[in-house]
Amino acid sequence: MTTQAELRHLSDAAARHVLSEHGTNTGRRTGWLMISTILIEAWDLYAISFLLLFVQDDLHPSSSMLGLASGAVQAGALIGAVCGGWFADRFGRRKVFITTMSLFVVLALAQAFVSNMWELVLVRFLLGLPLGSDISTGYTYIMETMPKGKREVMGNRWQGMFGLGEIAAIAVITTMYLSGMDHSLLWRVGLGIGALPALILLIGRLDVPDTALWLIQRGKFKQAKAVATKMFADNLEMLPDEDFVMERPRTRDFLAGIWKDRTRRRASIFAWISNAMQGAEFAAFGFYLPFILVLTGVSGIGATNFITGAIYILATISGFVGPAITPKLGHRGIARWGYGTAFVSLLLAAAFLQVHWTALVPFAAAGLMWGHYWAASNGMTIASMVAPSRYKATASGFGYVFVKLASFVSIFFFPILFDHLGVPLATVIVSLLSLTGYLAATYILPEVYGYVEQEDKEGEGASTPLAGEAH
Repeated sequence: MTTQAELRHLSDAAARHVLSEHGTNTGRRTGWLMISTILIEAWDLYAISFLLLFVQDDLHPSSSMLGLASGAVQAGALIGAVCGGWFADRFGRRKVFITTMSLFVVLALAQAFVSNMWELVLVRFLLGLPLGSDISTGYTYIMETMPKGKREVMGNRWQGMFGLGEIAAIAVITTMYLSGMDHSLLWRVGLGIGALPALILLIGRLDVPDTALWLIQRGKFKQAKAVATKMFADNLEMLPDEDFVMERPRTRDFLAGIWKDRTRRRASIFAWISNAMQGAEFAAFGFYLPFILVLTGVSGIGATNFITGAIYILATISGFVGPAITPKLGHRGIARWGYGTAFVSLLLAAAFLQVHWTALVPFAAAGLMWGHYWAASNGMTIASMVAPSRYKATASGFGYVFVKLASFVSIFFFPILFDHLGVPLATVIVSLLSLTGYLAATYILPEVYGYVEQEDKEGEGASTPLAGEAH
């Protein structure tokens, strides 16, 4: 009889083999389907930033309630990321992403029918649960269905996809505004319409199977071989053509598996810091940019949407340029250039606002977005990539918690902060977040481009970047 130790050794060998594969068009299609989730998240998270003025005029919330409504989805996503990652590791990737996307469709539409601010807060909190869960599951799919190097580039595209979602939100909302739509109806349609792309994405995902890596780790070898043949053109000959019952990995061993290896530990710590810094960095100044431009007299509502749209077009270009040059600069280079640019741009924005050089504020904001989209590109990629194979979804969810927690705190408190301190000083405080990210990239992050894990004899995991592929 095959022992559990022998099964674990066999599954770990097969997992290493899968992670070193070259992939197929099917695997790349799956990667694009998963990264497209970001479009849905971007629409919901940031469409409201262009609709806040209309919500304020219609429901008359206090500044704290306005911040709570904006940040509620982030709080829900925080819980969803943790639970979704755990569920995906325990019950399978496919079950989780089908369930979460179905919930997203229903809850996104429900936003259009709320009658007061507390209902809006509640619905957006519930909406965050599937949103956070789907991101953690999607990143796991990318890391488990695409080859090394390619999966990193795809994972780093999440900021570019955010930009596309934000541009779409700006275009649709501006079109509705210029059409003369009643403002109390406009914000409801603007939020509820996010259900449509979510439904399209759900339909596109229906034929996506569980990943070969998860099936291997659960002893479902027959199905794993079939999926690996489809995704990697490899039938995993080292595995027997029968299934086995394997002991489930203990979630409490997740952090221990990361902590015992120096490269994995330092890379994960950086990912957690970076996720928190970039989440707070954008959620403060970037999220409220349309609000800031109007309140500080830089532009009116219509002009603000066009200015913001132009900034996001530039940011989207940055979001795709960053991943493309990651093989040359490495993860450390992308992070340092990104956070450094964001830090300088925030200081310039604060200075321009202080001396009332309002015409230059959009240029500083454009510099911030260019840097932010590089800085934010690889935190989730690194957290997911370096995690032990049996904990990848848990690691993705855990890493995303730092994004959502920082975003929630910043979105909730930034309106209060600039009410009491003024926008210029509040912006200087935000710049310290970018500086922290730069220092973390410089002194904590080891170069992990081209990383493939190597499980140790105890099965807890130890790993190093591939020689010649780290920069």
